[in-house]
Amino acid sequence: MTWFAAVARLRARREPGVLVTVATVRGHAPRDAGAKLVVGRSGTWGSIGGGNVEAVAVDRARELIASSQREPELMDFALNDKVTGRHGVQCCGGAVSVLLEPLPVARAVAIFGVGHVGMELARILARQDLDLHLVDSRADMLAQERLAALADAVAQVHVHHTPLLPEEVLAELPPGTHVLIMTHDHAEDAALCDAALRADHLGSIGLIGSAAKWARFRRRLATEGGLDEATIDRIKTPIGLADVTGKEPATIAVSVAADLLRAFEREDA
Repeated sequence: MTWFAAVARLRARREPGVLVTVATVRGHAPRDAGAKLVVGRSGTWGSIGGGNVEAVAVDRARELIASSQREPELMDFALNDKVTGRHGVQCCGGAVSVLLEPLPVARAVAIFGVGHVGMELARILARQDLDLHLVDSRADMLAQERLAALADAVAQVHVHHTPLLPEEVLAELPPGTHVLIMTHDHAEDAALCDAALRADHLGSIGLIGSAAKWARFRRRLATEGGLDEATIDRIKTPIGLADVTGKEPATIAVSVAADLLRAFEREDA
């Protein structure tokens, strides 16, 4: 398997990894600069030459995976008989630098409701490196010609048409998915809020709408749903930046996207 196929496999499986590249070579070394190795939790693909260099790089890569580190690292190796490595001696006579680049699991975002605001938001988030799930009960909102604007997306876009019970999609979403609820139907929104709060694998939950809408939802979640205040408080509403007050769909979408990206940065910090 090629290294880029291995990276694609890890991403599809939502597994973290590390891309290891021979960055520089001075003198003799087992592999030339540019040789690559992909390291996962339990497997490796490709090679940077074997021996101590590769074994130490694999060990360090798995430490990076375990610590969820996102910053790349550079490791230097002298290949001579005077240097004993953790896994033995390599006496090729040269020296190599190896770059380790963490491949974190891509973040996932689900937009429930791909109407005017939802579509504008999808256009923005599609430019980010994430898994983007678009969910709507209306087939025309997910028509191929309407989603053509996302054809060059950086994100991996997943489309879910659920004409009856959109909340069933919640169970299919990967762990940590950030959920944004903005359907055309307040009944759908309410059902999604209730179901999302009962799911223990999701990330943040955001709801679009007015204070009056949320007050009604909050009462129903407490009285009919039997949910406690702490659980209900997991829902953030209104969503977006408080100081952006425009009501045009594109303006709302920019505000919501900016708020979400800021939350991602806080997570990284």
